[in-house]
Amino acid sequence: MRVHELQQQQWLPVTVPEAWSFFSTPLNLARITPPEMRFNILPPLYGGPLCAGQRIRYTVRPLFGIPLIWETLISEVDEPMRFIDEQLRGPFALWEHTHMFTEHEDGTMMTDHLRYALPMGLLGDVAHTLIVKKKVVGIFAHRRKTLEQLFPKGKS
Repeated sequence: MRVHELQQQQWLPVTVPEAWSFFSTPLNLARITPPEMRFNILPPLYGGPLCAGQRIRYTVRPLFGIPLIWETLISEVDEPMRFIDEQLRGPFALWEHTHMFTEHEDGTMMTDHLRYALPMGLLGDVAHTLIVKKKVVGIFAHRRKTLEQLFPKGKS
C-alpha cells in the first residue's frame, strides 16, 4: 500500500476561533465540497461541539457519479488548534486528514495535511496516477476557491 500525502496552507482573514467554528461544524463540509460530488450527511448527526470519538456518516459520489457511504471518525481534537478525521468506511485504504489553525498576520493560517492510500495494490497505484490524484487535488482546489469567496480578504 503506497501512502500519498498532500499538504496545503491557506490564509483566512478571520480569527482562529472563527476558523475553528466553521471547520469544526460538519455541515459546513458540504459548503466546501465540489457540488458534483453530491455530499450529503446522514443522520444521526451530533449537533454539539466537535469531539474525539465522534463519527460522521455521509454519502458522496467521488467518481463517475457512483454513490458511496463514507464514515469518518474524529480521532483527535485540540480545540481550537487542530483536529484529525480518519476514514472508517469508504473508498480509501487509508485517509487521515489533519486540520491545523494558527494565528498569522491578522488572520489564521489553515494547514491541511492529508495522508491517503488506495486499496488493491498495483491496480490502486495505477488508479491513483490516472484518476485519483487529480480528483483529490481538484477537491482541495475547489475548497480553496470557495473559502476565498466565503472569507474574502479585507473582511477580518
